[in-house]
Amino acid sequence: MRAMPTVRPFRALRYEPSRVPDIAAVLCPPYDIISPAEQQALLERDARNAVRLELPTSPDPADADGRYRAAARTLAEWRSDGTLRKDPRASVYVHEMRYREPGSGRERVTRGAMVRLRLAAFGPESDVRPHERTMSGPKEDRYRLLKATGTNLSPIVFVQEDSAAADVIATVTAGAPTVEATDHDGIHHRLWACPTAGEGEPPGAAEALVTAITGRPLTIADGHHRYETALRYREERSKNQACESDPPYDYVLALVYDVADAPALLATHRLIHELPAGGAGLLGAAADLFQVERVADAVDLLARMSRPSAGAGAGGRGRFGVWTQDGGAILTVRRDQMSPLLDAAVPEAARWIDAAVLAAALGPLAGIDAVALVGGERVTYTKDAADAIAQVDEGRADAAFLLDPTPVADVIRVADVGGVMPQKSTYFFPKAPTGLLFNPLEP
Repeated sequence: MRAMPTVRPFRALRYEPSRVPDIAAVLCPPYDIISPAEQQALLERDARNAVRLELPTSPDPADADGRYRAAARTLAEWRSDGTLRKDPRASVYVHEMRYREPGSGRERVTRGAMVRLRLAAFGPESDVRPHERTMSGPKEDRYRLLKATGTNLSPIVFVQEDSAAADVIATVTAGAPTVEATDHDGIHHRLWACPTAGEGEPPGAAEALVTAITGRPLTIADGHHRYETALRYREERSKNQACESDPPYDYVLALVYDVADAPALLATHRLIHELPAGGAGLLGAAADLFQVERVADAVDLLARMSRPSAGAGAGGRGRFGVWTQDGGAILTVRRDQMSPLLDAAVPEAARWIDAAVLAAALGPLAGIDAVALVGGERVTYTKDAADAIAQVDEGRADAAFLLDPTPVADVIRVADVGGVMPQKSTYFFPKAPTGLLFNPLEP
């Protein structure tokens, strides 16, 4: 029988409004999407920008651990001088983002609750389920930062099906927010702190949200590396601590969405490098595994891929756009021909996800095996379909494969059967920013 998650309110560290009146100036994106140029711009925007914690720099580039110590010093200084203050009462925090969906321009609203989530090792009976493979480099970086600061600087994002939290969140967001800001990407953020009831007070929104989130398993949507890092940190801390009851390092900062209120899922496109003859003949070879429908030009390809595809098999639609120096096409998987290339040991829900199908096809089409796929040299990634095509046209890549977004329901279906997708299978947009609050791993 699958366990249910354990969540707790917590006392967040937040920027003190009297010291930091413009909260938008101190927000930053998650570490893994900050370019060097953006990092510098954030540092110049405000000396107290959260990027100094989330993606610190070292005074001495030769000192491998200097950047992590710098983050720890900065955090201690900000707590000491009043830049950051710890909320007086444990709370559950509701976060809302209003934004324009890329591509369609449609206005969307995303709402979720931030809590402490008790860590659980992955397994068939775990209340926490991964959906994507991870890589060792980011995990080591995030572990060193967590070890230095003892603080969750940004939340791990989870999705739940049929969560009862949505009704509570709707009631909370009808009131005035605790914090409100529009960031430099035009995303409007609102945050509500919902304190736990004091002695003699009736339970309120915080207690209702804890109860609602506890009732359903959680699937990691974004933050697999940081979750695995938190598991490692807990193991290391527990070796060196006495038998402490319910220690804070047993938990991690979680942002939980109901599927209906989750951020938009965008596609991550693949760029292929070092193909024989620069990719000439790729479209012809693809006919062994796909139905190949040539397109008139790049504009036609982009237009076709921007429209939803017709129904397809379980776990994926099996449609791809491809662009080469020889032109482009829409590829539709031939399931009978593709099936022998897929790993029969993988649950079917994960086996036919588009990213998994393409990963299998890249072997015969491009000589890219599982090792080369994660090496970062022969396959690179972009969220922008037009950029992918431009890279081929400019000779920076030999071919571009354009993917449809993975439906959120498929993400949960894969996790539910114990499957995992290839890395870069999902990209949730927008990302919750770093800086609205921090979770110090202390009482």
